[in-house]
Amino acid sequence: MMYDQTRAQQPAGQPRGPAERRTPGPEPLLPSAEQDKIVQSLRHALNTFAERPLEALEEAESAYDEATAQLVSALAERRRVLRAGWQDQAPEAQSDGLRLALRQYREITQRLLHI
Repeated sequence: MMYDQTRAQQPAGQPRGPAERRTPGPEPLLPSAEQDKIVQSLRHALNTFAERPLEALEEAESAYDEATAQLVSALAERRRVLRAGWQDQAPEAQSDGLRLALRQYREITQRLLHI
């Protein structure tokens, strides 16, 4: 790849053009704000364990419960959106859309199997 002086001189926050956009990794299952809240709760439990072990364990359990509930909800929503995208398509007319849906199912299932 060659050095692009014009691009190098652009401010870091400037959006790229369509040809320059990189494909991001898989979209997170939980919104970052929700993830941060759960992580913060878990850290608090870890940091307070020495002084209040039972309360820390209860807080860690609560963080776990929150994470699993949010994950189940996010997965159900992802499934609903995926299904709505392909359910009413005629297979012979929309093979590309069906192929994309299959790839999305594969990606999310593989991510689940690697948790």
